[in-house]
Amino acid sequence: MSDDLNIVTDQWLTIHSDDIRPEIDVDSLVEPASVEPLATIPTPIEQTKNFPHTDEVPDGCTVISDLDEDDFGYSVSFEEVTYATRTLADGTSMDLPMWVFTPGLDNAPESHMPEGGWPVIVFVRGSAFHEQNVPDYSNYYVRIAEKGYVVAAMKYRHSDVAPFPAQMLDCKTAVRFMRVNAERFHCNKDRVVLWGDSSGGHTVLMAGFTGDREPDTPLYGEESAEVKAIVDWYGPTDFVKMNFYASSQNHSAPECPEGVEIGGVDVLEYPDRSRVASPMSYLSADVPTPPTLIMHGGRDQLVPFNQSCRLYATMKALDKDVTFLKLDNACHACYGFRSARALNIVFDWLEQKL
Repeated sequence: MSDDLNIVTDQWLTIHSDDIRPEIDVDSLVEPASVEPLATIPTPIEQTKNFPHTDEVPDGCTVISDLDEDDFGYSVSFEEVTYATRTLADGTSMDLPMWVFTPGLDNAPESHMPEGGWPVIVFVRGSAFHEQNVPDYSNYYVRIAEKGYVVAAMKYRHSDVAPFPAQMLDCKTAVRFMRVNAERFHCNKDRVVLWGDSSGGHTVLMAGFTGDREPDTPLYGEESAEVKAIVDWYGPTDFVKMNFYASSQNHSAPECPEGVEIGGVDVLEYPDRSRVASPMSYLSADVPTPPTLIMHGGRDQLVPFNQSCRLYATMKALDKDVTFLKLDNACHACYGFRSARALNIVFDWLEQKL
């Protein structure tokens, strides 16, 4: 202890000595201590369950004997990185951040990293194509990473500064960035999945269906943008048809999310632009498509349920590997989608596809 600390401690004791309560004889209330200090018991993490059990139970202590398994899964760490810098139409530049959530093995006796590294989920948070609040889904990212996935939650150029196809191009770049940095994040570049909700669902469908084909971008071109699977949560798929099904908002006006995404024009007056921005336009029987899981709520007030029906029907007609689940009473991003059960459906599906 330093001299300065000694002085401070002595001063405190002088002022507060009357406040110190009489010492309780704790030793008489608990199991007697060893006569001599005990030698340490070397215990590697994988042998934690074999550490000696204590039978000590103080009077009044409740013993729970049937709780000996952890269900949170892996510990999770995260960092923010810049995965790309884009030049915008006005000549300014925009850094694109990504939040990478990585599973950890610290103090996890039964856990191990899969051979080849952790599988990767590039997650695209929805935003009606406007600027995203990516961290507001951090509870999802942590839950996913706990299950043994590296989660790369990316931010794309939003439609107010760069319309379609900027978002899908940024998504492809994020996939390639994770492959370039596979060793850094201890991930398996051969097990990459895309997962997105709402406009993020549209983005991952577009990026996943096109892979290394156009529209594309050259950044990190030494790596592929192809993925093993796609998870689409209530993404729009056919802009022209959205206004013909029940919704709480207009989907055709130039200022609506879909109108801004295709350049600030009326969706119904520019069907060709909408067709180019439709995931179904990039599907064909002779081009492989990643297995796709679609989940959509039966009470979705923003993206009509029919949007996923159209995608599913198209994929089925082309004999694609597609699974469609209707959460009957779920709305847009709630009343079902914020549940462990919904996440477990995805995890079980991914386990089959990876």
